[in-house]
Amino acid sequence: AALKSTSGSYLFLNNEIKSRAVVKYSAAPPPASYALLQEKTDLKLPPANWLREHPQLGSAGTTVLGSSSKSKPFSSFGMAYEFIDCIGDDVDVVSDSENIKKLLKIPYSKSHVSMAVHRVGRTLLLDELDIQELFMRSSQTGDWTWLKEFYQRLIDQKWQRKKKSKEHWYQKAILSKFLYYSINGDGAAEPVPDNPNEEEEEEEENEAEEYSSSWPTAFTSESVSMDSKFGLGQVTSVPKEQNLPMLFDEGENSQGLRNDFVRNIMWTFEDIHMLVGSNMPIFGGGRYPAVSLRLRDNNKPINILTGIDYWLDNLMCNVPELVMCFHVNGIVQKYEMIKTEDIPHLENSNFSTRVVKDIAQNILSFLKSNCTKEGHTYWLFKASGSDIVKLYDLTTLCEEAEEEKCQNPFTLPVAVLLYRVASNLMLKARQNRKHYGTIRTLLLNCVKLLDEERHPQIMASAHYMLSELFQLDEPPEEDEGESLRGGGSEDSYSDEDREEEEELTEDSDENGSYSSFSSPQDDSKAVAVIRSVGELSVPEKYKSTHQIRVNNAHHVMCRLLLDGTIKKESDLPAADPNTPIPLKYEDRTRPLQADEKHPSRSGMIPGSWQHRMKLQLFLKASKAYYVLSDAASNLLKYGRALRYIKLSLQCYDAYCSVSGALHPHVLQFHSQCLSLCGDIQLMLAQNANNRAAYLEEYSYQTKEDQEILHSLHRESSCQAFNMATDLAMDPEYQLFVSSKCYEAAYELVISEALKDQMAQVLKRLGNIRNEMGVYYMNQAAAMQTEKEVKKSVSVAEQEMWKKSFAFFEKGMKDFEAIGDSTNTALLLCNTGRLMRICAQAHCAVSADQSRGEFSPEEALYYNKAIVYYSRAIKSLASRKNHPVVWDSVNWELSTTYFTLATLLQDYAPLSRKAQEQIEREVTEAMMKSLKYCDLQTESARQPLYQYRAATIHHRLASMYHSCFRNQVGDEHLRKQHRSLAELHYSKAVCLFLSLKDAPCELLRTLLERVAFAEFTMAGQSSNAAKLKSLTGAVEIMAETRCAFQLIHNELLEEQIEVRLRKADRKGWLNLQEVMKLIGVFEPSFSFLLLQLIKLMTTMKRKPSNKDEELLKTYKNVYSKLLRAEKNAPLLSRVKLHIELLQQLTPQTGSDDTHS
Repeated sequence: AALKSTSGSYLFLNNEIKSRAVVKYSAAPPPASYALLQEKTDLKLPPANWLREHPQLGSAGTTVLGSSSKSKPFSSFGMAYEFIDCIGDDVDVVSDSENIKKLLKIPYSKSHVSMAVHRVGRTLLLDELDIQELFMRSSQTGDWTWLKEFYQRLIDQKWQRKKKSKEHWYQKAILSKFLYYSINGDGAAEPVPDNPNEEEEEEEENEAEEYSSSWPTAFTSESVSMDSKFGLGQVTSVPKEQNLPMLFDEGENSQGLRNDFVRNIMWTFEDIHMLVGSNMPIFGGGRYPAVSLRLRDNNKPINILTGIDYWLDNLMCNVPELVMCFHVNGIVQKYEMIKTEDIPHLENSNFSTRVVKDIAQNILSFLKSNCTKEGHTYWLFKASGSDIVKLYDLTTLCEEAEEEKCQNPFTLPVAVLLYRVASNLMLKARQNRKHYGTIRTLLLNCVKLLDEERHPQIMASAHYMLSELFQLDEPPEEDEGESLRGGGSEDSYSDEDREEEEELTEDSDENGSYSSFSSPQDDSKAVAVIRSVGELSVPEKYKSTHQIRVNNAHHVMCRLLLDGTIKKESDLPAADPNTPIPLKYEDRTRPLQADEKHPSRSGMIPGSWQHRMKLQLFLKASKAYYVLSDAASNLLKYGRALRYIKLSLQCYDAYCSVSGALHPHVLQFHSQCLSLCGDIQLMLAQNANNRAAYLEEYSYQTKEDQEILHSLHRESSCQAFNMATDLAMDPEYQLFVSSKCYEAAYELVISEALKDQMAQVLKRLGNIRNEMGVYYMNQAAAMQTEKEVKKSVSVAEQEMWKKSFAFFEKGMKDFEAIGDSTNTALLLCNTGRLMRICAQAHCAVSADQSRGEFSPEEALYYNKAIVYYSRAIKSLASRKNHPVVWDSVNWELSTTYFTLATLLQDYAPLSRKAQEQIEREVTEAMMKSLKYCDLQTESARQPLYQYRAATIHHRLASMYHSCFRNQVGDEHLRKQHRSLAELHYSKAVCLFLSLKDAPCELLRTLLERVAFAEFTMAGQSSNAAKLKSLTGAVEIMAETRCAFQLIHNELLEEQIEVRLRKADRKGWLNLQEVMKLIGVFEPSFSFLLLQLIKLMTTMKRKPSNKDEELLKTYKNVYSKLLRAEKNAPLLSRVKLHIELLQQLTPQTGSDDTHS
């Protein structure tokens, strides 16, 4: 009955040593009470139940050896396979308890020590390496002669096999009989007659069996190909333990790799964690629920080696008491009970438990520091009678051997264990990516050990798991120190949470059978040497400081993926690049029928492991290239990105050729590939200036890429996606290809009902259609600009408009389908811009090539533009939904109204409409434009809005001024026009004053306003009314001082070259415009002053003192104005105007902000 235990207990011995044992597995029943043998019982006589299999004694009880101390060479592997979760990280040592004891007794014993050591992650596996048996095999097979020669040359020049003594077999036999008596209820047994000669023969047979059965035949150099046995089955995306058949559990080839121990124990000795196997019989009875039974010759005192042996056995098995049975010549004398913690203090067997602890820690540190290479077989050897312990790397020695037939029997079990530990860690890696470095090291070492020709399937599986380390479907965690995708290095064995723990390995054989140690001639072959076993007793003599680091630079794993399964074949003809295949989605979802399982292009049979593996590898390679393409795209390396996505789609094409059906998740990935391809083609179209660099990136090809393409061509021509992945030189064609990629992705999404991807694909479709619409719109605008002579609209222009409009319409439908109001508004805005371009193209031209009247076609398209802009505003609903887009649409709508009104005003269609109607339409358009001028919101456009609003008021004021001048008859209408002109002039002046960078516009507006006052005065008859109008006009003129001050400042800055003169930029002076305005200002100013002086001097009423002062001032200013030099520099003239206007300001009481 097997049981698993999770409970354990601590034993504190003299407050010096901490030990804890947890039974992981037990094949023995609960301990039964032992039978207390009567005094004088003759143990030489066998009991009736002798050699019968009994669960209390385990499998070893069926041999004459009783509880055999000889461990098999692969016993640690059997335990490792069974407790795979513990291997690599949690456990320091896996070994037979006998090996543990043998190592800890090294400083006390003269016996030989010979052990094989293997490293798997942080775990060391220890097994007895029986040189005698090895050399016996060498004489039969010849495959270990190199080691035999090395051993004889450096270690034991006169090697010969030693036979065990008769005393050895006698002691084994009476121990076995004693144990059977102890479990035999009645204790009485009939003697079994035995012939001395037969017993001797039996001993010889047992000895021969002990040596011959240790080494499994599966791992010799003659072992058969693994292909027939090592079937991995369907490899899923996450390797699981059940995907690895238990090759070594059945049949003769599993010999030596079973977990044959009665119990497996997780033993923590101080800070060392060990998984040990033990066959020690445990009984009930005594003061404790468990005791161990020992048989001792009363004439031979217990020595220190035996005491350590008993003590360690009880610690490992968590047995608190030892029952000792003493005998003389096989006759039972007495029993004695000893507590486990008292064993180190027995007479003649006194030893320090702290020294044993130091020995364990030193041996573990020594091995950890020197057994650093996973997959290598190390040999720990101490010759009989020697104080020197040596560590050899048998793998390196084997590689150096000249003979061809040279194989390490540990190679395959080590490789399989590395694979299984990595496979187990992969399950944990999904939750914790810190295991990735360790897994990668395990798998790379596994691959190094195996022959690709003999073990292609496990090689392919290992490479596939290597690729799984790169999580192609998941973004890297932001809190990780280093993304595996981005590369870097990772410590495979170091653990920040815990220092590297030390580990110990042991092997016990109380009967040394090796000849005395001869002086070594050369230690150069040894990896490390312990010069004296006495050093092991020195606390912390050896410290484990070695760290193994693995360079985990990011590399395309596709080469590794394919190497495992694809063998070299003859070159296939290259694909013909001149035969494009339409980009379309083929329905491959129909499953294969039984009679349709025809071989693939390369001859693979559907359903075979090669077929299943190749499917997975092609898909993984496609995903790997997809990730590389995405990364290159993020780095703006679009040529490289297109090359990678081309390889990804070629891998996918090969996958489709091999696969009988495409699952939804594969189609979803394909949709993502097509979308990325569309993205890249779009970016290439938008970055045409770097085309040469992109072409160079696209043309580059690595050796790995070439080999993968060679593998793909065995299954497919890989031409299905040529059109999508070619690097074209024409932006229009690139946009077209991008559009086709998105359309194909959309068809996939629709056909498979992949709702989660629908929004993304439709958004991309809408975007590319917007891009194409903008492209054709810009082409039309360029055609319009390039026309030397204004003429009617060409057919080519109209074609561009139609294409652009069609794409905008489709794009709007895409965005409306996913409820994307923002992008819908942007496309409506672009359509509005297209309508304005159409309007500009329909501009009327007169016979002399000058601008004609505003045409009906222009009005039609401008009104259409207004409709689209209004729809965009409606789509956005409010500014808070998307302020940037809202402001943009708002500005465009205001601009369209303003342009329409300006053209109507400047190029009035008087041939078709009455003046009054045109004025109404201009006023309406201007007021709507003003409505969309956002003067309150602080933004980058606020000054532009202010300037536009000021311009609108100025234009409206000018229009009403003109109407007032030309209106005859209707006095009410004239007053209305006069009032409106005053209102708009006033608002225009206020807005221009607030801008501070439009002095010319301010000056022009004020001068027009002065002219308006002069015209008003001309129609007045009384002197008092005229005087009032003239005084008001002078006050308005005085306000021009602000404009002249701004002009003066600009001229000063230009003079000292603080700024460079750029007349075409707003806010910077246009000198021609300034000169023109001064040419209007001076005569107007002079006329006003002259009229005022005349009027004031001809007044009949007596002037007041204030009037006299004013008259004097006016005369003084007028005099200076007349004497001013007309050819003086502009700066001087402006400065004079400022001074003259300044003299008028306090007199008139006006200020800078007067309106």
